[in-house]
Amino acid sequence: MAHLLMIESWVGSMSRLLPRAVREAGHEFTFLTRELHHYLRSAPEGTAHPLLGARHVLTAETNDTEALLPFVERAHDALRFDGVITSCDYYLPTAARIADRLGLPGPTAESVESACRKDRTRRVLADAGVPGPRFALCGSLAEATDAARELGFPLVLKPVDLCAGMFVRRVDDEAELARAHRALADFPVNARGQRRDPVVLLEELLDGPEVSVETVSFGGSAHVVGVTDKSVGGAPAFIETGHMFPAALAAADAEAAVETAFAALKALGLDEVVAHTEIKLTAAGPRVVEVNPRPAGNRITELVRHVTGIDLAAAAVDVALGRAPDLERRATGLSSAAIGFLVPQAAGTLTEIEGAEQVRGAEGLLGLQLAEAGKAVKAAGSNNEYLGHVMAGDADGPGARSRVEALLAALCPKVEAAR
Repeated sequence: MAHLLMIESWVGSMSRLLPRAVREAGHEFTFLTRELHHYLRSAPEGTAHPLLGARHVLTAETNDTEALLPFVERAHDALRFDGVITSCDYYLPTAARIADRLGLPGPTAESVESACRKDRTRRVLADAGVPGPRFALCGSLAEATDAARELGFPLVLKPVDLCAGMFVRRVDDEAELARAHRALADFPVNARGQRRDPVVLLEELLDGPEVSVETVSFGGSAHVVGVTDKSVGGAPAFIETGHMFPAALAAADAEAAVETAFAALKALGLDEVVAHTEIKLTAAGPRVVEVNPRPAGNRITELVRHVTGIDLAAAAVDVALGRAPDLERRATGLSSAAIGFLVPQAAGTLTEIEGAEQVRGAEGLLGLQLAEAGKAVKAAGSNNEYLGHVMAGDADGPGARSRVEALLAALCPKVEAAR
């Protein structure tokens, strides 16, 4: 039995999948958080949050890494950890710093920080010749306006240190650029109480479909698990509306995406990590969008498991312990699996979602999760505002996406506008 230190977590699916993977492997974990109530309020009424199944729950200021390190050293002396892990992007660099301080396995802190900071990722990849969009780092609206004139519209404005597509916006002229810049400036502190860096990235808008490459790196080698596709909506925002694994791609396109992801991982120096690398398949070839040094979100890990039998949450646990993960594919009876998200279009209060019973009885359904009546709703601006999801599989080929899209079309959220 190994003992992991888990530094914070997302409150979505990975907050359940990661503890489950730890337990199923016969290990245990200690959970470290700055605010336990953040997790308690996310658990359904009358249930215990899986993170509270930890051997110990410790409270400390996880947003102050320098002060946290000696605290964790004292905890390690008393509890003896074998690895450090997190599922939350905002604490990936902290987990890497802690593992390094304790002499435990894991990616280097420098590589994780370079992957998590979008501006550093751009610079590292550009220096290494890994293809990406033309970009500019801007410290003010005036700098962004000057850079936009040089780069040329349309462009994408991005924060360098937020997740889930928050405040990522397409801008087609200087007026839209100013509005997007102002909206981001009005969000100075993230949901975990961390002050944002006010600089922004401007990037050329890339054409073509977007995919992600799911990899596991250990022992100096990166291993591809597969390529996932992505559908996006909500313009001018970039909201993920669905995914399918494996992506329905020509072999040459899939190979090019994988090679580009491997080049990005190598340039960043990422090893001993499960990674989710987003790639745009442009007319000029693959271009890196982002490199995420953690398992994919939005339940992509579940799609992978349904099709291949490979558990990426379990692989993350293994590499955090310095152990070779189990990446053996197993017959599951499915050729493809897909997920589609119910994205709200209007603000108000959810009164019901029509069609739910019809969908629950559908052939090939793998999962259905819907928000309950009474939920406060706002028009989606990121991946944080879904009203639910549908997951389905196809045993015979790449038909899972069309099946999910048909099931989503049968769902009709009723939202009562605020008075």
